[in-house]
Amino acid sequence: MGTGVLITVDSLDLKFIFELNKQINSSLPLTNNTDQHVGFKVKTTNPKKYCVRPNTGVVSPKSTCEIIVTMQAQKEAPPDMQCKDKFLLQSVTVSPGKTPKDITPELFSKDSGNVVDECKLRVVYLPSTSAVVKGPEQVLPSNGLGVDKGNLRGIEGSRTNADSNDKSSEVRALILKLTEEKNAAIQQTNRIQKELDLLRRGSNRKQGGGASLMFVIVVGLIGLILGYMLKK
Repeated sequence: MGTGVLITVDSLDLKFIFELNKQINSSLPLTNNTDQHVGFKVKTTNPKKYCVRPNTGVVSPKSTCEIIVTMQAQKEAPPDMQCKDKFLLQSVTVSPGKTPKDITPELFSKDSGNVVDECKLRVVYLPSTSAVVKGPEQVLPSNGLGVDKGNLRGIEGSRTNADSNDKSSEVRALILKLTEEKNAAIQQTNRIQKELDLLRRGSNRKQGGGASLMFVIVVGLIGLILGYMLKK
């Protein structure tokens, strides 16, 4: 916490989640822990780059006032994401009933005789979690939360395609394996069928030879019997 005699801030670092080509806001809560009314003024070393709302005002005793600092859209990122910009928070006690319109630059001048409390803040850039760097320019997410939904969908789509390709490869391999097993089974069945046909043919041949031999024997016996009867 940044400590001051009149006003305190949560941090001496004014943090911005840096993104190219987009205005970025940073919150700066000011807390008055005293029993007096405190007038404040916020100044920056780079006024063209930042907009402070409100840049002057009055904080009631034991209360907090939120300041919104807006950084204008930037076309380039600084080297190593380092920023040299700074802010100066000045505060003085004012009488009750003072309004923001009564907080003039003269209140904070050395010639005013007022005791001016000062607190210096530095600007800190935080890179977005899904930042992608391309060449000299850094292409950063356009989501204020630091996550580029478009990039996220692209990543998820790539993962889905990869999973689909893996599953397709597995299916093709399984089909090829089953086809080979089917062909092998058909070949085995054909071999068995041929062997059965050969066995049937051999059996038929043996049965046919036996019948012919019996026929010859029967005919011979009949001939003997007839010859014997004729002799008698």
